[in-house]
Amino acid sequence: MTVMRVEKRDHVVELTAQDRLTFGRARDCTICLDPEDTGISRVAGAVTSEGGTWWLSNRSETRPLSVVDDLGFRSVLAPGRRVAVETPTKVLIDGSRHRHGLTLTPAGAGTAPPPPVPASGTTPTATGAEVMISAADRLAMVALFMGYLEDPPKYDPHPKDYAAAAARLGWKRTTLVKRIEYLRTRLDAAGVPNMKGFNALANLAEYAISRGLVTREDLAELRR
Repeated sequence: MTVMRVEKRDHVVELTAQDRLTFGRARDCTICLDPEDTGISRVAGAVTSEGGTWWLSNRSETRPLSVVDDLGFRSVLAPGRRVAVETPTKVLIDGSRHRHGLTLTPAGAGTAPPPPVPASGTTPTATGAEVMISAADRLAMVALFMGYLEDPPKYDPHPKDYAAAAARLGWKRTTLVKRIEYLRTRLDAAGVPNMKGFNALANLAEYAISRGLVTREDLAELRR
C-alpha cells in the first residue's frame, strides 16, 4: 500500500513503508536530478520510514536543503540532519545550473487538527480574528505574497515589490500601499504583534498565510 508519494514534475514515485528513496546527482539514485551538475551532491537526500513516521534526511556532507511546508514557509535542513514529513512538503535542491524541486505527500496528509480550546479563566491570545478582511484586502495580499504560494521554480518566500504587485492587479501603487498599511494598522490595534516597523510586510505575510487568510487556491484570482 502506498503511504508516501514523491513527485518531480511528471516523475512520480510511490513508496510503501518498506521502501527507501534517494535523490541527487548520482545516476543510481531513485531520482537522478542532473548527473552533470556538480553543484548537487551525489546523494543529496533520502526519504525513509521509521517507526511509523516518514523522514527527510540531508545526506550531503556540504550542501543544505530547503524545506517548504504546506503553508509555504521555508526552513533550512543542514547536512546530516533530518526532519519528519507529516504534511505535504516541498524540497528544493540548488545546483550550479538549476534549482530542482520535489514534493513529498504522505498518505492521509491534509487533515488539520482542531484548534486548541483555551482553558477556563484564561485570557485568550490576541489573534486579530475580529479584524474584517475584505475581498480587496485578500486580493492585495495574494498579489504581494504570491511567491510563498507558488510551486518551484516560481516559489520565492519574500513579499513582492509594491509596484510589481500593483501592476499585477491593475491598481495604482499608492492604492495598494494604503490598503496594506490600513490592514496592518487594524491588526496592530487588535493586538497582533510585529505589524509595524522593521520587516512588517514579511510579518504580515507569515500571519496571513499561517491563519489561512490567503491560500494557494487564491492564486487563481490573479490569473483571471
